[in-house]
Amino acid sequence: MSDSGLNGFRVARTGPLALLQDAGRFGVRHLGVTQGGPADLHAWAWANHLAGNPWGAAALEITFGGLVLIADRDLTIALTGADLSITCNRHPAGRWQTLNLRAGDTLAFGTPINGLRAYLAVAGGFRGDAVLGSAACVVREQIGGFDGRGTPLREGDGLTVYGTSATPAQRMAPHSEQQDYRLPATLDLLPGAQIASFTGRSLFDAFNAEWQVDQRADRMGVRLTGPRLQCSVTSLVSEGISLGAVQVPPDGQPIALLNDRQTIGGYPRLGNLTPLAASRLAQCMPGQTVRFRAAGIDRTLRQYRQFREEFCGLSHGGRDSPHL
Repeated sequence: MSDSGLNGFRVARTGPLALLQDAGRFGVRHLGVTQGGPADLHAWAWANHLAGNPWGAAALEITFGGLVLIADRDLTIALTGADLSITCNRHPAGRWQTLNLRAGDTLAFGTPINGLRAYLAVAGGFRGDAVLGSAACVVREQIGGFDGRGTPLREGDGLTVYGTSATPAQRMAPHSEQQDYRLPATLDLLPGAQIASFTGRSLFDAFNAEWQVDQRADRMGVRLTGPRLQCSVTSLVSEGISLGAVQVPPDGQPIALLNDRQTIGGYPRLGNLTPLAASRLAQCMPGQTVRFRAAGIDRTLRQYRQFREEFCGLSHGGRDSPHL
């Protein structure tokens, strides 16, 4: 990967939200700065892997579609995650595989068919301005992205890519990795510190009832609606909040916190979604049904290590790994 940047794409039209995301911003929560990074770690990792990029390379996260890009040069890309009716020169673009673009080709993201967030990786990686060690774009905190100020893509923007000396070999993700986000989701959840403070009925409902994804969902968190959960703890001293934490506010409706969450919170927690469960939830449409499944730390760590080994041969989490 070269240090010099090259013009890769021009933004012809923007959608609701398109952000540059690398693996995320770690080691800074004591400063009140959240991690950012891809809402769907699984799809982001596969996009970079297919494009021949190392773990941590920056890719585009496109939510709800609407984005139109024009290639300024020949590029090799990979598209994963949601099916946003993506076309190249008005023809359907292949997903979960590498694609070769020619200068002048138009890549357009339409309306969601399957999932919410698509990922676009380019061979060599996108170049952004790192802030506190990461180019992950967090709009609320105005950090990261292509300009270092947390700005979403705007019409007329030029997207810089790193030079790459070779086109990656044609790759396709195994069919088993190409998730159907329309299916009901079962989310692995590690029981939390306050779980014993919930009533027995609430614990039964939490792990046996169906929950619906509310309209109030974004990169900060996803509110779920269903049975009212009751907890004897009504207030806590604020404590650190990790990716996937499931807080239960006074209305009894859980909120699963995602990448752009606040760094501390004082609501009791039912538990914590695993990183891959949080990724799956980030692809759920409003009204979609999900269930919680209690998970143990040993199986959770084993699954995450296996996932990481697919992309960088790590048998343990590194500095850019979500904390479980």
